[in-house]
Amino acid sequence: MGRGGEPRRARARDEELGAAVARAQEGDEAAFAVAYRLVQPGLVGYLRGLVGHDGEIAEDIAAEAWLEIARDLGRFRGDGAGFRGWTATIARHRALDHLRRQKVRPRPATLEQDMLELPGPHSTPEQALESISTEKALALIAGLPRDQAEAVLLRVVVGLDAPAAARVLGKRPGAVRTASYRGLKRLAEQLGAAG
Repeated sequence: MGRGGEPRRARARDEELGAAVARAQEGDEAAFAVAYRLVQPGLVGYLRGLVGHDGEIAEDIAAEAWLEIARDLGRFRGDGAGFRGWTATIARHRALDHLRRQKVRPRPATLEQDMLELPGPHSTPEQALESISTEKALALIAGLPRDQAEAVLLRVVVGLDAPAAARVLGKRPGAVRTASYRGLKRLAEQLGAAG
């Protein structure tokens, strides 16, 4: 993790994302495609964590979210990191709508292999997830309390900092930091006990 708990990879792309969003707001379709390419993998991973193993459902919800994002893009104000948070908020609302229709509770379920490639040689999430298979990661994250699982997904998979993740969840940044710390600590403890 970089300074402030923000993943270095996400922070490095925020500048490129912010520039692409600004050009997309001026009507540049290629710039919108760049923004989509930078945001979509983390967004789908987050949605899979919310709605379960079925990747098609997560993709469908992401598509609904992107329609809303494209429609409201002119109203967005902010930088690349703000755009990731804004898109995560929209996607979360669409996922919760889906879950209400299905009458099931959100549960963390899936991480894709590319999401396991976390930055930094001493990153807590990297150390926790690097030593286990994707299936084991899914089982462990699914076993976390919902607030911890969602905080871990937003901070690690989507790459949001604590204030942005807090806005998505409607919580205080300190509560999100605490939930993600406890979730990662619990994952590390479970891995230590299993190893």
